[in-house]
Amino acid sequence: MRTRRNKVSGQIPEVNLVPMMDVMMTVLTFFIIISMSLSGYNIVNVKVPILGGTGVGAAVEKNEPKKLTIGLTNTGQLVLDGKDITVEQMADAMVKFLNENPDGIVILKADSKLKYESVVKVLEVMRDIGGDRVSLAVNREGS
Repeated sequence: MRTRRNKVSGQIPEVNLVPMMDVMMTVLTFFIIISMSLSGYNIVNVKVPILGGTGVGAAVEKNEPKKLTIGLTNTGQLVLDGKDITVEQMADAMVKFLNENPDGIVILKADSKLKYESVVKVLEVMRDIGGDRVSLAVNREGS
């Protein structure tokens, strides 16, 4: 004789995922709201420095290292203070600048149309003089 037990135990039980998804969405919403509220958290009695003016930011500007900017045109000509110079003159100017300003920074502004091999040659000379303080700035078209 067949019983109902065999028939019931042969079925695969269904798992209802909707309540689990509801709980997960609630937890996700909770964390989103908490993270959004904490991102705008202000600390009492702390003034953030501003740039310029006579506030705290003015002291920051005074401590900035001096900069020597050397240009490299699209023809490969070096420019310092609006005058064309040679590699030797650039090296002399860099040595003088770095001796007067030990924390100074040298910036090479190279034209974007210039081949990179030309830039590398100048950077190698700059590296030999004061390589830990040389930056490269590339002018984009239209700027």
